[in-house]
Amino acid sequence: MSAELFPTFLKLAGRAVLVVGGGPVAASKLASLMAAGADVRVIAPAVAPEIARAGVHIETREFRPADLDGIWFVVAAAPPEVNRAVARAAESRQVFVNAVDDPAHASAYLGGVVRKQGVTLAISTDGRAPALAGLLREGLDAILPDDLHRWLEVADRSREDWRREQVPMASRRPRLLQAINALYERTEVSS
Repeated sequence: MSAELFPTFLKLAGRAVLVVGGGPVAASKLASLMAAGADVRVIAPAVAPEIARAGVHIETREFRPADLDGIWFVVAAAPPEVNRAVARAAESRQVFVNAVDDPAHASAYLGGVVRKQGVTLAISTDGRAPALAGLLREGLDAILPDDLHRWLEVADRSREDWRREQVPMASRRPRLLQAINALYERTEVSS
């Protein structure tokens, strides 16, 4: 039996991230890395036009293990033999690697992600079924409320009050649910 994955979110702003590979799959990872503020570098013998236009540092050459020195996170989106070399080099440097479509050589999986009004949900199938993660992402996005930003506003205000009042953690979730429900009770009364 394999161990369960540990879900986490990374703060990559200003941190060095390497993308190994220059094709469409590598290109598809750039937008989210750049949105996270990562300092992205791409290494590949050739790069797709969308990578060339992305405004990231590009080195058109083969991957070398030393490319991982000082790197916080790496995405290997190259042919399988290159992904394996990246995974070995990353393991020896204790750097997490997402080996795209190669779960056996990955220490991190990029799941389906839903971002809506300040809430981020990530879905993983432990690297087994990326298409299923995508379907789940679409389904969750469809059912999340359109006023989710109001939930966050209530949570922000409540958290400040709870800290001031020293409300125990175990009591906070039920209180938050009551506060969110109250949003809709006020709406129904005024309708």
